[in-house]
Amino acid sequence: MKQIVCLVFGLLAQTSFVLAQKAPENRVIVITTDGLRWQDVFKGMDTTLAKKKAYHHGDSLAIFTKFWDNDLATRRKKLMPFLWGELAQKGQIHGNRALGNRVDVANPHWFSYPGYSELLTGQVDTAINSNEYKPNPNTNFFEYLNQLPAYKNQVVAFGAWDAFDRILNEKRAGFPVINGYEVYPELNQDPKMKLISDMLNQSFRVFGDVESQDVFIHFQAMQYLKTKKPKAMYISYGETDEFAHEGAYQHYLQAVHHFDTWLNEVWDFVESDPLYKGKTTILITTDHGRGDIIKDEWKSHGKKVQDSHEIWFAMLGVGVAPMGEVKQAAQIYQKDLIHVLSEKLQLKFKSERKE
Repeated sequence: MKQIVCLVFGLLAQTSFVLAQKAPENRVIVITTDGLRWQDVFKGMDTTLAKKKAYHHGDSLAIFTKFWDNDLATRRKKLMPFLWGELAQKGQIHGNRALGNRVDVANPHWFSYPGYSELLTGQVDTAINSNEYKPNPNTNFFEYLNQLPAYKNQVVAFGAWDAFDRILNEKRAGFPVINGYEVYPELNQDPKMKLISDMLNQSFRVFGDVESQDVFIHFQAMQYLKTKKPKAMYISYGETDEFAHEGAYQHYLQAVHHFDTWLNEVWDFVESDPLYKGKTTILITTDHGRGDIIKDEWKSHGKKVQDSHEIWFAMLGVGVAPMGEVKQAAQIYQKDLIHVLSEKLQLKFKSERKE
């Protein structure tokens, strides 16, 4: 097992030497989408789900028309054209368990707060066992960056789910965490940001008061990225999980497709802006997997739901070797990913507990 883990880190570390003497200039973006299965990423749409009346809601034809192809490579690219196009050519995609390339959460709970905490703190705190858990006592990677002179006041997070205030412990961490339906008057001094905020707060609250629609978070994040030019940014989308819980497979696939489009937009900006081009590393992943289709547990996840510990991740940018779909047998955990980023920035992050 140790040899396999070493192989994974060896692959991820290739070309990282290019960062050696320019760490203060380097930028990092972490992007997550909630509860997106590795099966969807690597296999595209699933006919079992698409044909099930409870999930297609009377319109399976639309699902097949937009996302189906008999060829696997074509099918998954129809769902995620950027991931399986430009990213696959220039970056890495990990987690195809059919090839023995395994990525898992290490926490025992297999749902959102514990997953995001594991990802962002780079370690497991088993006491975090609820989505309503208090502000995270463990310091996170972005909090650490915000304490460094090179990144101070150049850190920001955007999330559709309002729990990120607690997950990232905004009050202690000292950087803005724009999530859910919160209004930030200082941001609304920008007319475009104010328009997005007004639209957000007057929109129909599809998921209630705790989570906004992804489109608003995306446009807020992109406007901030273009105007404020932060050195470190986190963006979290949530509709993939919400629509899966509702059993709305067509909407779930559309959410995946939108997520891929937004990844493309972030990357296009990074490649077009001189402050980011050639200086930015991007990590893309999820907080947990989903249940087994055969057992009809796709809508669910958690400790008692088989397979929902299984995840995936992708990387793109500086220090990331262009390996495409990584096909070597390996095992890596969610808690390892932020340390990979830290190493690429020539930093040594370690979470601390601060009650």
